[in-house]
Amino acid sequence: MAEFFSTYESPIVYMVLEALLGLSLYLPLMAGQLSLASPGFYALGGYIAAILSTKVFPFSNNLFPIPFLLLEMLIAGLVSGILAILVGIPALRLRGIYLAIATIAFVEVLRVVSLNLDITGGAVGIFGIPQPFQSQLEYLWIALPLLLISMVLFYRLERIRTGRAFIAIREDELAASAMGIDPTYYKVLAFTLGAMLAGTVGVISAHFLNTWNARQGTFDASITYLTIVLIGGSRTFLGSVVGAIVLKVLLEIILRRIADIAGLPNWLAQFLRDGRLILYGCLIVLGTIFFPQGFVTPDILKKCKKQLLKLIFNTSKQTS
Repeated sequence: MAEFFSTYESPIVYMVLEALLGLSLYLPLMAGQLSLASPGFYALGGYIAAILSTKVFPFSNNLFPIPFLLLEMLIAGLVSGILAILVGIPALRLRGIYLAIATIAFVEVLRVVSLNLDITGGAVGIFGIPQPFQSQLEYLWIALPLLLISMVLFYRLERIRTGRAFIAIREDELAASAMGIDPTYYKVLAFTLGAMLAGTVGVISAHFLNTWNARQGTFDASITYLTIVLIGGSRTFLGSVVGAIVLKVLLEIILRRIADIAGLPNWLAQFLRDGRLILYGCLIVLGTIFFPQGFVTPDILKKCKKQLLKLIFNTSKQTS
């Protein structure tokens, strides 16, 4: 077990981070908005962490202080939230593919801006971002609690008035408006919460990668996170978590192990290692055909809950 974690410590941490980014994309989808802006806020959070940790926060120890890391997460979340409100109010008047194009344009604008600013290091980026932990696996001390807290909050969100308003807008915006729900307010709220989560994750990723540049927030990243949500399930927050686990295990562990098998043609081994976006595209097409609502759906969760309650009842009955 120790050998497994030492070998795959990077994919394991990435799996948790990508689950969080999937959740940041799920929030606008929960309100019926196909927003692909999460990579932009993710990149913004990473730049905030890189700039603060290398140029603002002084520290004398070898390891970056955890309180400074938490402060960076707070600042990145607030800045991302403010920017999301400024962008979301005009952009969320659009719908469907037009909103997706607008948010992709937003991501590209942030990328081009970061390429041309001295404070962000231009095309080279920012190197030597200090490490708060001695090993990559120790980043789970920050990333995993954040994922668990987010899952608890999402669970509650789906059951309170705000979450039900999101779902009502997703199902029928006109009917939701007729019932007294303000679509603009709730769309901007969902967009802002998703942006704050993405910016917070960017802080952790910047320290984890030790470097940050404009390649971190691109259209490719948008496709990755969209695939996580669509494959896992876009009707419940658990879908994003399951999607991140499935894709990371499939692409980073199984396919790479297959690629390392002796005797495989070089072109096939290279494709298995680097053909990630092609595989994502195939998974989106196949998933849309065979699993239109993803692996995890509300109906499946209800069936699992019934089976679990039945099992608990039978076990307690046998014990008594």
